[in-house]
Amino acid sequence: MELNGRRLVDLSHPIEAGMTTYPGLPGPVVSDFWSRESTKSRYAPGTTFQIGRIEMVANTGTYVDAPFHRFANGPDIAGLPLNKLADLPGVLIDATRAGRAVDAEIFRRRVLRDRAVLVRTDWDRHWRTPQYAEGHPYLTRGVAEMLVREGAALVGIDSLNIDDAADSARSVHTLLLEAGIPVVEHLTGLGALPSDGFRFHAVPAPVAGMGSFPVRAYAVL
Repeated sequence: MELNGRRLVDLSHPIEAGMTTYPGLPGPVVSDFWSRESTKSRYAPGTTFQIGRIEMVANTGTYVDAPFHRFANGPDIAGLPLNKLADLPGVLIDATRAGRAVDAEIFRRRVLRDRAVLVRTDWDRHWRTPQYAEGHPYLTRGVAEMLVREGAALVGIDSLNIDDAADSARSVHTLLLEAGIPVVEHLTGLGALPSDGFRFHAVPAPVAGMGSFPVRAYAVL
């Protein structure tokens, strides 16, 4: 999609009724609150409206984690400042050949400070299949320490979890969110991005009391 001579790249999975994002979490229930048929009697002939209803857990589709997701005293989704989520200079880290445990070596010599650091694993090709939850790529603790030290603005990945699912301490989430660095999971389409020179946006509705919430993530090239 083009906008004023620049290209917009959608990096989000659509949210659909019943879909599984993370094993064990329920899929969303999408329905009409007001249907077009039911509103015919409310308005002039030929005038109808639809008002939808959705019931879902916050960790659905492509979503962002705020510090409150991990820390009771951290900022929630409504408390995240826009300069942590919108119009960030982006850097793409190609981890497609890094194996499951993405380590710090491929991040070296890249400018990370104040950038949205997006990690491409191409695991999104398994989205909505059983394999998506099996053997997914993740970042190591050493990478998280580097990202905190280098001052990344935001970190995203196109995989099930930025942490190893076997790590019950969730060390990557813990280190990044403790440092105030939002985490975006379940990105898709990162193969369409260059290594740098793009702007990244991933803004949720400002819902108070939530630690995570879906976003429409996209890049501007």
